[in-house]
Amino acid sequence: MSEKPPIDPSIQRAEPTSITDIMQTAYIDYSMSVIVSRALPDVRDGLKPVQRRILYAMLREGLLHNRPFDKCAGVVGEVLKNYHPHGDSSVYDTLVRLAQNWVMRHPLIIPQGNFGSIDGDSPAAYRYTECKLENIAEDILRDIDEDTVDFVPNYKESSTEPSVLPSALPNLLMNGSTGIAVGMTTNIPPHNLNEIIEATCAIIDDPKIELDELIQLIPGPDFPGGGFIHGKSGIESYLKTGRGIVRTRGIAEAVESGGKEQIIISAIPYNVNRSSLVIRIAELIKDKAIDGIADLRDESTEETRIVIDLKRGAIPRVIINQLYKMTPLESSFGVILLALDNKRPKQMNIKEMLNCYIDHRREVIFRRTAFRLRKAEARAHILEGYKLALDNLDDFVKIIRASKNRDEAKQALMAKYPLSEIQTNAILELRLYQLTGMERGKIEEEYLALMALIEELRSILENEQKLLGVIKDELGDMKEKYGNPRRSQVLAVDGDLSMEDLVPNEGCMITFTHKGFIKRTSLDEYRSQKRGGKGVIGSGQYEDDFVERLFTASTHDYIMCFMNSGRVYVEKVYHIPEGSRTAKGRAIANVLELQEGERVATTICVKDFEEGDESIVLATEKGVVKKTKLADFKNYRKGGIIGIKIDEGDNLVGARLTGGEDEICLVTSNAQSIRFAETDLRDQGRATRGVRGIKLKSEDDKVVAMEIVDPEAKLLIAGANGLGKRSEFSEYRTQSRGGSGIIAIKSDKVAGALSVTDEDEIMMFTLKGQAVRSPIKDVRITGRAAAGVKLVNLGDKDELIGISKVIASEEDSSEENEAEDEGETAEESTEE
Repeated sequence: MSEKPPIDPSIQRAEPTSITDIMQTAYIDYSMSVIVSRALPDVRDGLKPVQRRILYAMLREGLLHNRPFDKCAGVVGEVLKNYHPHGDSSVYDTLVRLAQNWVMRHPLIIPQGNFGSIDGDSPAAYRYTECKLENIAEDILRDIDEDTVDFVPNYKESSTEPSVLPSALPNLLMNGSTGIAVGMTTNIPPHNLNEIIEATCAIIDDPKIELDELIQLIPGPDFPGGGFIHGKSGIESYLKTGRGIVRTRGIAEAVESGGKEQIIISAIPYNVNRSSLVIRIAELIKDKAIDGIADLRDESTEETRIVIDLKRGAIPRVIINQLYKMTPLESSFGVILLALDNKRPKQMNIKEMLNCYIDHRREVIFRRTAFRLRKAEARAHILEGYKLALDNLDDFVKIIRASKNRDEAKQALMAKYPLSEIQTNAILELRLYQLTGMERGKIEEEYLALMALIEELRSILENEQKLLGVIKDELGDMKEKYGNPRRSQVLAVDGDLSMEDLVPNEGCMITFTHKGFIKRTSLDEYRSQKRGGKGVIGSGQYEDDFVERLFTASTHDYIMCFMNSGRVYVEKVYHIPEGSRTAKGRAIANVLELQEGERVATTICVKDFEEGDESIVLATEKGVVKKTKLADFKNYRKGGIIGIKIDEGDNLVGARLTGGEDEICLVTSNAQSIRFAETDLRDQGRATRGVRGIKLKSEDDKVVAMEIVDPEAKLLIAGANGLGKRSEFSEYRTQSRGGSGIIAIKSDKVAGALSVTDEDEIMMFTLKGQAVRSPIKDVRITGRAAAGVKLVNLGDKDELIGISKVIASEEDSSEENEAEDEGETAEESTEE
């Protein structure tokens, strides 16, 4: 058996190494390659390497905005061939994104063909589509051939490519950027170019400017699709620290079309797929997660328009809030201002980013100026040689003619005259026509212009403020050329978006009908109505339904609805469904989240719940009364809050807003009444029972009305027998709270009581369903204990069971009177 050959000691042997060390080293190399060469944008021009290579390749191909389109396949091939050693799909996907106007605030490429859509449709293959540079992209590339930036070898060292673009615009903040590297990510939203340029110029003017001052110039992102940006805290956070969460919402508006209510979605949040949004809404409708939608249509073209038809009785505000909550119509944009600064990833605030851009432009302008200065000085040097030759033209011609060849002529000229080799070569290449007098004048003129230019260029290089002034002037030109108004509206609220930010604070009319319908109507409806007869405000005839309560309010006021159960529901006025003067309104049960068996006992409108003297006095059928400060109701909830604890079998009958020195009048069904001072009631919390207001003499007795004593009004009391009377409030003496009271009317049963004036009208209801409307002025004013006069004719076994005010339009009445006056005037004129 042969022996093994001896091992050559010069041969290197493999050494054992920990796989952990190998993996760590390899992973770090890989991650840095991804960070620097692929995923993160450069803070100077805002571009990733592949984006920069695409724009540069298109420039070299001559695909300018004023030239014909060319195939995207050619651009992709050029990029792959010379600059980007990766897959063609990554290049084409990037090219497409640079052309999509719903992605880029200012697209850098002009597309022709199918470049996808906001619905998520894929673009056509690059052999079918065409492109060329946008004008704004040419300004990002401008001056690239004037030694403004460094060029580096391409991946195969056959050519060079720019390491960064000159970028005459702050592209990183203008268009934003998104990238996922290894262990880090960037997500920069687009901003308004005008605002970014103003902030940049402000830093140039005052390098020590505070961040708060910059934030005043940059209110927030400006997304291509518009919409709302909700709240400023996230914006201030990322502008100051480089990180923050911006909440965005699409625009959804309730409109009325053809008598039906619709919700029109005219804008969607940034990076939301419109088709997916429509599908999500359809799924919620199918699963009945959102109720009240009759139909859904996507009528979008280039502009977003999603139409949602609502069912009768549906509340647009509720459905809009559900859409925001359950669909991507409300989205969050997590901002991370991370970019490469000197090839190192760095998270920056807004001032640091703009400072990096200013430093880049300072270097670009300095290098461009130095390049132009060298070029101008070289040309001036040649022109000086021309001038010397023209001044000694005959001698120059003689020397040249006497020389055997070009080299001998050059040496002879340089030996006799102070000429450089460059000047001599230029003189020898002169053509004969350039020796004419006219050409000599052009040379002199060009030389003087060059000397002025050289002086100007030198002053820029020597004066820092002048160089910064050039940057400002060029940014001003860019602003004038490409600036446009802000598309995204920034709302100053945080938390849930309130309609109050979208609704103007203006006057309106609130209408409550007897059958439980409510609506809000603009005051303009009443100012613009046609002249005509007096009628009921609302819809339908008064036998069918009529207005019980009508009052003017501001859209930012609050409406407090007190239920018979003692619960209170509070809504902003702008949440009340809007309707025309003749519209029926919306059922209260569809506006408030009522509990089973609840009905509205009364309503009160207030401007706010600030601390003050105002209180709310409540009364129940069993004679219990309670006074609570208005401010105690400020922490209201959507599902209602307790206004008074009601005993079993009792019901709330009234609520009145008092000022601290008012007097209360209670009337019972057994014709008893009591008047007492508000000061007899101590302030109590909301969730308390109250105290006795009137002592009921029998179990079948109950309070039917509570009114505030008004010296200008009268107290109308209607008996169940159809008789009623009006009395001065002075007829009812003031007593202490809690007594049995005094007789209110000579009647066995009282149907109701109201505080009325001569202009009021009432509606009376009978047990058998009769409804009679009557003016108050026909009811006689009598003493407290009188039986009164007949209010309504009752049939056999019928009785009056309730009365309510009917609210008529005073403007209608005044217009009717004006019309009658005009008619009389016309008749008098005719007789004359």
